[in-house]
Amino acid sequence: MTPARRLLGLAALALCLAAGHAPAQTVAEPDGYRMEAYRAPVPAALKGATVVDAAAVEALIRRGPVLLVDVLPQPPRPDKLPPETLWRPPERRDIPGSVWLANTGYGALSAEMEAYFRDSLAALTLGDHARPLVFYCDAECWMSWNAARRAVAEGYTAVHWFPGGVKEWADGGRPTLPNAPLPVK
Repeated sequence: MTPARRLLGLAALALCLAAGHAPAQTVAEPDGYRMEAYRAPVPAALKGATVVDAAAVEALIRRGPVLLVDVLPQPPRPDKLPPETLWRPPERRDIPGSVWLANTGYGALSAEMEAYFRDSLAALTLGDHARPLVFYCDAECWMSWNAARRAVAEGYTAVHWFPGGVKEWADGGRPTLPNAPLPVK
């Protein structure tokens, strides 16, 4: 590479960085579940699943039936809040028609949460392991990656992972609706 070409490449990189466009980070797909630092760059793939963007999610919805699953954790009630104080968690806005299986995207789940995830998917798909599923949460969130991987491990064969999540969906001018988590029974 000539010094002039190298200088041109460095200038282009500097312009991208100055404009707030950092080069895309490559993240390797781990062998297991992500156990910490859930809000971080995610891999470009997930073995056994199809990675989709907002346009592909729209196409899946049009073809139907598809189960849209948000796995964002539900914020806990603040510890120091007096018991008699009414607390309302922040509103969660989702892709219309989504089911919110809160707290099922962590790398390790308690036996109760494993059962909640497994039993909820079985009930919502009527036991059809070929039913298309789309897992998402927020952009650059490993929770949806973990949940989609967990569904693949459960034997679901039409798993789609939407790493752009609600942010990509809404940034495209698509509607969102308030949602509440499916209760843990």
